[in-house]
Amino acid sequence: MAGATVFGLVQGTATDPRVAYLDRAVALSSELIARAAPVAPTEVFRIGALCAGGCCQHFGEGRCRLAARLVQLVSPVVSSAPPCALRPNCMWWRQEGVNACLRCPQIVTRMYGATASLVEAARP
Repeated sequence: MAGATVFGLVQGTATDPRVAYLDRAVALSSELIARAAPVAPTEVFRIGALCAGGCCQHFGEGRCRLAARLVQLVSPVVSSAPPCALRPNCMWWRQEGVNACLRCPQIVTRMYGATASLVEAARP
């Protein structure tokens, strides 16, 4: 995706991941993608890009339904918003504010062993 950046590293375990946020976002390059081998880059990096709007299954009625559902259905995992280089451009932040940030560290692309509430929130 054009303009994609890495803003965190996925840590924790496969069933209980946590994002460690970088001090600054880094452009997602082919060299960076190669560093993730032999796993998919999304298993190692938390990647952000511009909102795809109507091209995304989670977008509707002018907003990100995924962010709204995460705030509604998933419990926070931190008590204050982590420092995040993506925040100035983050759709979730603009839409849901700090409530999205309190849930963000547990969100990764591949959710092995995701809780029922995470699975429900991720449904389009």
